[in-house]
Amino acid sequence: MNKIQKPGHGMLSEPDASLLLRDAVRGIAQPSRRAFLQRSLTLGGLAMLSGCSLSDNAGIETALMRVSRFNDDVQAWLFDPNKLAPTYPDSMITRPFPFNAYYGEDEVRTVDGDTYRLELSGLIADQRPWTLSRLRALPQTDQVTRHICVEGWSAIGKWGGVRFSDFLRRTGADLSAKYVGFKCADDYYTSIDMPTALHPQTLLALTYDGDTLPPRYGFPMKLRMPTKLGYKNPKHIQAIFVTNTYPGGYWEDQGYNWFGGS
Repeated sequence: MNKIQKPGHGMLSEPDASLLLRDAVRGIAQPSRRAFLQRSLTLGGLAMLSGCSLSDNAGIETALMRVSRFNDDVQAWLFDPNKLAPTYPDSMITRPFPFNAYYGEDEVRTVDGDTYRLELSGLIADQRPWTLSRLRALPQTDQVTRHICVEGWSAIGKWGGVRFSDFLRRTGADLSAKYVGFKCADDYYTSIDMPTALHPQTLLALTYDGDTLPPRYGFPMKLRMPTKLGYKNPKHIQAIFVTNTYPGGYWEDQGYNWFGGS
């Protein structure tokens, strides 16, 4: 078996080296810039990459943003818009599927489905609002996929709805634009890259496990993307816009990685 020299240590076997590389890549993919900073500081990496003093808070924040954007670029480059996330049989659905949000379950927003209108703006040709009945009349599909949370847990759920790529094409969205943004009834907001928006498993989810999407999971509609971490999957969506201007997001503006690939 071949051996690899680890600086300052003995020889590593190739499997051990592969494990170290895998763990390093996973570490870099963590969405918190602060977590990445902690790792970088142990290596002196931040100062080496940015040339800033580690006592300069403004310099550190600037460097962190640059590293985070570099991480976004790498993840986007690695993303394969044709590669499907794993799917599972109904027997593997996590019951009950966990609730998660930046607030408690007793604060779940109530949206009136009868008066609900999905608003469209930006680089979209047909900006007429959509009612729930009109959305439900579109061709529907479902998937049993794994939700991966940045906090370290995962769960398998069954989501049904409209392929987002079909919806974007139907409304005349500019598919060459960079970003698709979302505004939600719970004041959450986020945005994704266009290749992810066009991925065949990206859904405007209207149902969960065969029933109308319950409020705790995002009624009347959430974005379901098995290729993204949980915080990139907005619930209670009220507005969608397409733009070439970076839109940020609720957690992303607080330092989380924007691309957020799972």
